[in-house]
Amino acid sequence: MKRATPWLFLAPYLLLFSAFVAAPVLYGLWMSLHNWDQFLPEKPFIGLENYANLFTPGSAKAGPFWDAMLATGIFTLFSVPLLVVLPLGVALLLNRRFKGRAVFRAIYFAPYVLGVVVVSMVFRFVLDPNIGALNHLLGTTTPWTTALPWAWVSLIGMTVWWTLGFNAVIYLAGLQDIDRSLYDAAAVDGAGRWQQFWNVTLPSLRPVTVFVVTVTILASANLFGQSYLMTQGAPEERTRSAIMFIAEEGFQDFNLGSAAAMSYVLAMFLMALSAGVFFFFRKRGAA
Repeated sequence: MKRATPWLFLAPYLLLFSAFVAAPVLYGLWMSLHNWDQFLPEKPFIGLENYANLFTPGSAKAGPFWDAMLATGIFTLFSVPLLVVLPLGVALLLNRRFKGRAVFRAIYFAPYVLGVVVVSMVFRFVLDPNIGALNHLLGTTTPWTTALPWAWVSLIGMTVWWTLGFNAVIYLAGLQDIDRSLYDAAAVDGAGRWQQFWNVTLPSLRPVTVFVVTVTILASANLFGQSYLMTQGAPEERTRSAIMFIAEEGFQDFNLGSAAAMSYVLAMFLMALSAGVFFFFRKRGAA
């Protein structure tokens, strides 16, 4: 009975995990091995053909898919550094004692509670090239959502404004968990503010930074709502993300088998990238 006790406590979680994570993963993998049209009774088994099509130059699926992967990579490359560095700066400011600190913490976090539809539609109205409030105020005709690089500037800027508060709160919790005696000892040794930040704050925040970087990479790589609602993939589908293309493949072209294969290829890239982040920070910690 004692041996069974831990499993009894884990049973509710394992049941939910099996039903909503493990089973869908296996079912999706099975779908990726078929020519799966949800509206046709027959779904012939084709093995790895869906995967092969993604890696065959000149195939109908390879070009659009890797273009979408490139767009996702561009968004991730430019958004992640901003969403790691800027929230840390905000957290350092909010960690100081000043009047109204709680109000400012709420203000920075407030945009994060809004849905992607709300934020995207507001920014689309503000940044619309023809009737947008920003162009009206600036007296320009900048194509914020219809031409490059402005479309990327709009998507990245909106995402940073929207999600910055979440990472800032995570950093703030990490800052408040640092033992103040470490700063006192550094000050006794003659360390200035910058030296304290570099030698005390950053090393102490390493576990928090690993979490923030990993979560931000995964969130950025799952770009969908912003590009779907703000730019619709414009110009010429250059801002169409991988998730957006996968959704079109599965629910507009009714080819769920191919869409499932694309999802697993994207998942493999994200797993490798996450492992790289953990390896990088582990090596830095060892150094």
